[in-house]
Parts: sequence; structure tokens; C-alpha cells
Amino acid sequence: MDSYNSPTTKPLFKGVQIVWYVLSLIEILFAFRFILKLTGANAGAGFTNFIYSVTYPFVYPFIAVFPKTTVQGSIFEWTTILAMFVYWMIGLAIVRLFLMSKTVSTPEAAANLESQS
Repeated sequence: MDSYNSPTTKPLFKGVQIVWYVLSLIEILFAFRFILKLTGANAGAGFTNFIYSVTYPFVYPFIAVFPKTTVQGSIFEWTTILAMFVYWMIGLAIVRLFLMSKTVSTPEAAANLESQS
């Protein structure tokens, strides 16, 4: 069976697209959080409060890992950098897991195994 014409190819492709889309949204929100903290943005402002509120549940598991580096009201939040990295790694692992379930032909599997040994 040709792996390009497999009935699992399209759903896998869509699944991978969804993972990258959601991960991209989270990473963009983290970037906003990092920049707002770094520039000392007013936490009471609507947009800033929204970004902090939306990202907090994702950053919370990492809050106590690193201390905040504060200089004259600006915060270099190592926690956000760590969260960005960890969630990117999780997204990459999910995509790899999806791709492992892709249908492959016997010659394609043999070639892949040969290249990994």
C-alpha cells in the first residue's frame, strides 16, 4: 500500500497541523507575557492583565523553578522562557507520536530502519 494514499495520512496531517497551531498560539502568548514583564508593563492595564491571566495556568507549574530577575521595574522572567521551551518540547513529542502511527510500506520501513542503525 502506498503510504501517501493511506486513509490515515490526511487525519494525521490535520492532527499535526492542530498541534502546531495550538502550540504557536501558546508560544505567542508567552512571548507577549515575557515582553510585557521585561518592559515593566502596567499589570492593571486591560491587555496586560488579559495576557497574564491567560498564560498564568500554563506558567504556574514552573513558577518556583527560577527566581525573577528584577531591574528597575523590569522583570526578566526565566519561568516564561522555561515554559516556552517545555511546551515546545511537548508539542514536538506529540507530533512525533502522531507520525509514528503513519502507515508505511515495507520497503520504506526497511530503509528507515537501515538509516537508523
